Amino acid sequence: MRTVEEHQAVVAALLAPLGEEEVPVAAAHGRVLARDVAAGVPLPGYDNSAMDGYAARSADLAGLPVRLPVADDIPAGRTGVVPLVPGTVQRIMTGGLLPPGADVVVPVELTDAATDVVEVRDAPAAGTHLRRAGEDITAGTVALEAGSPLGAAQLGLAAAIGARTLWVRRKPRVLVLSTGSELVEPGEPLLPGQVYESNSLLLCAAVEDAGGTARRLHFVPDDVDQFLATVRSELADADLLVTSGGVSAGAYEVVKDAFRTLGTVEFGKVAMQPGGPQGAGTVDGVPVVTLPGNPVSSFVSFEVFVRPALRRALGHAAPDRLRAPAVLTAPLRSPAGRRQFLRGRYDAGRVSQVGGPGSHLVAHLARANCLVVVPEDVTELPAGAEVDVVLIEGALQ
Repeated sequence: MRTVEEHQAVVAALLAPLGEEEVPVAAAHGRVLARDVAAGVPLPGYDNSAMDGYAARSADLAGLPVRLPVADDIPAGRTGVVPLVPGTVQRIMTGGLLPPGADVVVPVELTDAATDVVEVRDAPAAGTHLRRAGEDITAGTVALEAGSPLGAAQLGLAAAIGARTLWVRRKPRVLVLSTGSELVEPGEPLLPGQVYESNSLLLCAAVEDAGGTARRLHFVPDDVDQFLATVRSELADADLLVTSGGVSAGAYEVVKDAFRTLGTVEFGKVAMQPGGPQGAGTVDGVPVVTLPGNPVSSFVSFEVFVRPALRRALGHAAPDRLRAPAVLTAPLRSPAGRRQFLRGRYDAGRVSQVGGPGSHLVAHLARANCLVVVPEDVTELPAGAEVDVVLIEGALQ
């Protein structure tokens, strides 16, 4: 039986780093940066005011209150200003270009707000309410590093330093296929022994959450020839095929039966619960990962094996989910020799188990916001014990 880490390495080795493409900044949200981006300009680009008020010389503010003539107005966006004459002030707006000679901005709230001769009732120390050129970042400095996921803040920074395009990793194209003669499209009538097919929707959403593009293949019945024909007709432009179901040890395991005839996909068991039966390999040169069919097993297997592999291929500097220590609110049990991934609710350093360990408990999975990781050599933990939790996104809050 493989360890979790051994199978993670097998799956990761299937996926090579994805290629790069240049996209407009506005189209880069959610992508992964492929190349470092240096600042083309400093931020701020010039000395400016952090407040609406009056640009002044601190030497002129001794013996408050003082009255000083207002020599000029500096709105934000004005591109040229005159030096500040000693004994005067210039009215300035937030973001306005600081005039040479000024070393402080007096907020308008500390004055009578006059526009000809202003009375300054109080004043901050020299250097206050000023934004110096380059204090955020200097020109030529790396502003965004390769491997960074591009969210709102990163795109805002890219635009602020003048970038019009960014080099990002191409999104992986993932085919998702569920198998089983018992599966019925949601909304159709169910007969005894049939269930609604949900895994492909679950896995497509998980692929997209990881940064990929998912395409759902219509599930096929437990027929080897039909399964292989469906798969091979769709593989040409795929980076990865993910299947669910048909990999256990019983009869009618169509995925295992079909791919074993090709000799390029290896099946086995991983020392974990849920998600023991796993498979990985290639079909016609395309990476394939086969997951078990129970919905919770399929989800946990994707989280443990497929998601980190996809994110590494995308170039993420930190491909793994965030983890945190947590204190159990109740005791739990775990099978010996298996790494357990229990569903849990994490809140403020404490975690409670959601439902039992059964791999069919989808409603409990939907209420979880973490996976509680119990090591292989631990069979019991009391309330108050510390455990490691994997924080999963997309759960109900």
